[in-house]
Amino acid sequence: MCDEDFPLMTDTQGSQNTLDGILHAISKCKVQHNQLLKEQQDLSRARDDQEDLANQFRQRVVKLRISLEEDDNNQARDVDSERKKIAALHDEESRLKREIQRAEEELQLEEESTHHLKQQTDVSTAAVPEKKVVFTGETGDGANTLNFNVKPHIVYPMEEGTALITFEDEEVAQKILSLREHKVDLCRDCAITLEAKPVQLLVPCQVEMDTEVCSRRILVSNLPKKAGEDRLLDKLEIHFAKSKNGGGEVEESDMLHDSGNVVITFTENNIAKGLTGKLYHDVEFEKGRKHSVNVTPFLNGEITSFQTRLSACGRTVLLTGIPAVMEQENLQDLLEIHFQKTSNGGGEVDAFLYNPLGQHTLALFEEDCPTEDQSQ
Repeated sequence: MCDEDFPLMTDTQGSQNTLDGILHAISKCKVQHNQLLKEQQDLSRARDDQEDLANQFRQRVVKLRISLEEDDNNQARDVDSERKKIAALHDEESRLKREIQRAEEELQLEEESTHHLKQQTDVSTAAVPEKKVVFTGETGDGANTLNFNVKPHIVYPMEEGTALITFEDEEVAQKILSLREHKVDLCRDCAITLEAKPVQLLVPCQVEMDTEVCSRRILVSNLPKKAGEDRLLDKLEIHFAKSKNGGGEVEESDMLHDSGNVVITFTENNIAKGLTGKLYHDVEFEKGRKHSVNVTPFLNGEITSFQTRLSACGRTVLLTGIPAVMEQENLQDLLEIHFQKTSNGGGEVDAFLYNPLGQHTLALFEEDCPTEDQSQ
């Protein structure tokens, strides 16, 4: 083996070019490496986001599955409950049918046992349809008090063998009361004696209330008469929910059927006060046609004192002691005819209601609206 000598040669320019090239390549690799790292981080974040989104969807799927199972269980329970209710209703229906059949059998036996008596006395147990009897109330004025417009609506349970008669003229009623006993000829050989008594009802005479303006409600009145309730409430909610109309979000709306007015409740406290500052509001209930409604504050109140008194009906008389001697309708007609005759102290009759023995009848007393002749 022979040793060879290699001369040491230095090439400064070549070394420099080679080093720069290496450094440049290293820098380029670093840039590429950094880009790869960034892309790797972006991909890692995207992967994490996708995994989070997938987990969220999995959770939603689980919740939906649980909810569907609960709905199915609830529906099954509801169906079972409805089936039990239907079965109970069928049982109740069967029981009522049996009771009706038993009552019909008892009624048939009763009719057979009283058939001969009916032929002799011509007595009927047919019911009289309910009629309205006029009620006249009195009002009084007091200093420093508020007047309430109260419409009387009094249900009066009638005693057996009595009748209520309302005359057009109050003087006729007072004359009938002053005569007290009245002999009524029903036919050639039959007459009965009745007693006339005043009708006294318990009515309110003084009501004290603590009131305050509700900050979230308004009272809407002067509404169109022909509009249906649902459509009317919908149109009012749409109108008063708009900020351009001074309204706001509506919580609920309720119809007051006794007055025909509507109460609207807002979710915020300051809406009602702004709306009540303007009395008239134009609301579009039909396309292209507006109707002016009144908006006033809604008062919350609590009754602190309630006093009543006995009030006599000026034009209504109670007739007592009426025996069941003939058909109900025939007897009622004869009594009404008797008290219409001026020779018997009577006059024109507005209403007549007869409650025979063995029956229960409720008379309805309402506000007495005077006629043109009475108002003059």
